[in-house]
Amino acid sequence: MSEELEGQASQTPQPSQPAQQPFNQGNSFPPQGGGFGYGGMQQSLPNATAVLVLGILSIVTCCCFYGILSLVLGIIAIVLSKKDIALYLANVGAYTESSYKNLKAGRVCAIIGLVLAGIMIISCIIFVSIFGFEMLSDQEAMKEWIMQMQNQ
Repeated sequence: MSEELEGQASQTPQPSQPAQQPFNQGNSFPPQGGGFGYGGMQQSLPNATAVLVLGILSIVTCCCFYGILSLVLGIIAIVLSKKDIALYLANVGAYTESSYKNLKAGRVCAIIGLVLAGIMIISCIIFVSIFGFEMLSDQEAMKEWIMQMQNQ
């Protein structure tokens, strides 16, 4: 019987010993690596670079193909950025802030490209409505019209 009491006494924690707590409970420090992403590392957003490149290209190509190419690139950049912004806001700590800034810069460039493409398309429509399609294909007719306007 004394052996049973000794066995029970060793199982109960002594007042001088602190009670054992489960892992990381009561610890005010975050786990090593901050607990972000895979293996403690923050990742860049998957389409941040693509959105930035497409946004810049939408500005550069606003005068190519009557603004249609810029319009397409800008729309693609806006759609990709919308998906990545939702991904970033769902888990802010898992992605780097620099990739989010690149995403925002690409979105701004895409919006600027869309505006420039819209201006180009509207100006092409106005040009065609005033001069007609024959002026676009015949440079001599355009030169004659310009000379007439200068002589007046």
